[in-house]
Amino acid sequence: MTVVTVRTAEDADDLAACFAVRKDVFVAEQQVPEDLEYDAYDATALHVLAVRADGVPLGTGRLLTGAAAAAKNGGDASVGALGRLAVARAARGLGVGAALVHAIEDAARTRGLTAVDLHAQTHALGFYERLGYAAYGPEFPDAGIPHRAMRKSLAG
Repeated sequence: MTVVTVRTAEDADDLAACFAVRKDVFVAEQQVPEDLEYDAYDATALHVLAVRADGVPLGTGRLLTGAAAAAKNGGDASVGALGRLAVARAARGLGVGAALVHAIEDAARTRGLTAVDLHAQTHALGFYERLGYAAYGPEFPDAGIPHRAMRKSLAG
């Protein structure tokens, strides 16, 4: 069994690890242009990082809050925006993605947010549904990949 730790990215090395995972998954695997993958939101987002016991980065994700989140979710600043969730190919199926989502949800609760929105690649809808997210609205392209908006209430 792989022991995984999920933590908030604390320093430049952690951020570099987050960006390296995103580059492997989104830029190399999925052919997302690098200028679309990295954006102005990275500077203010809360980034989470999953690492193996030996420190190897396995996954990442980010949480946008306030005006940045509202720009992604239709204008509601009480709803956080989960994004850039990426798990290294070798770590898929080990629960890393779910652990990252839970860490982001915990961070959103700590910040007093009422829900979390995300834009899921359509092939990942089932993953997010199993974690309590519900799709809404029509399918749309992002970086040439079909997506759906999803939301999960953090009440209760």
